[in-house]
Amino acid sequence: MTYSVAMTGTVDDQIRSHLLRADGDEDLCFALWRPSSGASRNTGLIVEAVLPLDGERHIHGNASFESRYFLRATALASQQTCGLALLHSHPDADGWQGMSEDDTNAERDHAAQAKVLTGLPLVGLTLSGEDSKWSARFWIRTAAREYRADRCENVRVVGSQLRISYNPEILPPPQQDKRHARTVSAWGDRAQAQLSRARVGVIGLGSVGSAVAECLARIGIVHIKLMDFDTLKEHNLDRCVSATREDVGQAKVAVAKRYLEKSSTASKPVIQASELSIVEDAGFRLALDTDVLFCCVDRPWPRAVLNLIAYAHLIPVIDGGIAIQAGRKGLYGAHWKAHIAAPGRKCLECHRQYDPGLVQAERNGYLDDPRYIEDLPQEHEIRRNENVFPFSMNVASLEILQFLRMVLAPLGISDVGGDDYQFVLGQHQRDESSCRDECLYSRDFLARGDTLRVTVTGTHAVAEAARHERAMDQRFNQSTAG
Repeated sequence: MTYSVAMTGTVDDQIRSHLLRADGDEDLCFALWRPSSGASRNTGLIVEAVLPLDGERHIHGNASFESRYFLRATALASQQTCGLALLHSHPDADGWQGMSEDDTNAERDHAAQAKVLTGLPLVGLTLSGEDSKWSARFWIRTAAREYRADRCENVRVVGSQLRISYNPEILPPPQQDKRHARTVSAWGDRAQAQLSRARVGVIGLGSVGSAVAECLARIGIVHIKLMDFDTLKEHNLDRCVSATREDVGQAKVAVAKRYLEKSSTASKPVIQASELSIVEDAGFRLALDTDVLFCCVDRPWPRAVLNLIAYAHLIPVIDGGIAIQAGRKGLYGAHWKAHIAAPGRKCLECHRQYDPGLVQAERNGYLDDPRYIEDLPQEHEIRRNENVFPFSMNVASLEILQFLRMVLAPLGISDVGGDDYQFVLGQHQRDESSCRDECLYSRDFLARGDTLRVTVTGTHAVAEAARHERAMDQRFNQSTAG
């Protein structure tokens, strides 16, 4: 199990303004955190700062705190079903910070009591003053009254810009060579080190997802997680990057993984392929191991799940879609869009990227029932499946550009709203609107993590059937070959 920490840009601003003092001295504070449990990574979501009251902490070059401050913060954590985090600053330092003996003792001495009173490990964070980079660790119980600091692999701040601080011992900057020369020339070594170390998930490996994955591999992203339960069919060959006739009948993720391992420019690419659906609990947990997710699906249930992940678990979701109008006289309208669902940005439901009323219908299997589909109006979104590769490539391009802008923030610009392109008229528009005031995702679900008692996953009969059919075909082929 690995560890990470995440917080919204708003929480980061509040804590940073307290820890980075005008007089240059160190400072400290406590905060509350909630767990976000992935398949192989646990993340602490910092949800609220507990700033010191008068006399609760002392500044003397270094900083120290009174026991009553610790007990007050711990009581708040317990009341809100949260864990406790201890944060302090190193004003004259930069990069991921190690721990001094005083730092280690202060955190270790309070790890046991924090665990007993909150039921969750103590989390420690250090903020470097020179570059505002975070470092973090979880204090894990190893024996009676013995605790070990397990260092996090990264800390992500999710706001208009996605800022990730990496632990260089766990995620060192990847080696660059001639394959990256043109890429690095565009945005520089430091930006490339930020981009390439992000753990990126692509959900759906159809026409858009396969193109997104190809671009990520080409620019040197090391860790790419692919997820799709579906089988490559012959009618997919006009749209899926890298797919050939010989691949028909195989899992889409297996085809994509095999190709990306050859096309990746990373020196040691880690391409993981999962034949799961994001709406299955195992797929949901795998998605929580990432730092960024690309939504390349077109059904309401998976989009609703990804929307929840973006806000409840603080993992930005980059989404897009295509709408084509065609009739007897051919194409008469087409537009595509791309946008990011994340704290401070408009969610997918408010973007009208899915109909919440159809989520339960899909969970009940109606959207895969031909009788139900036949009763829908001809122009209903569920009945529309027009798509062509040139349009898919444009959607993939817009999604990648949204990703690059969010991470690189050229000229300090990281969020210009959603992209909406009208093909026939050649018009490109921006959507800078916000969520509705009553939106649950951007308000009530924010940073709730595992404590959000909303069940969004379940049995996905279509995914199970697709995997079963491939397994049966494989057994048949093996038996006939034998």
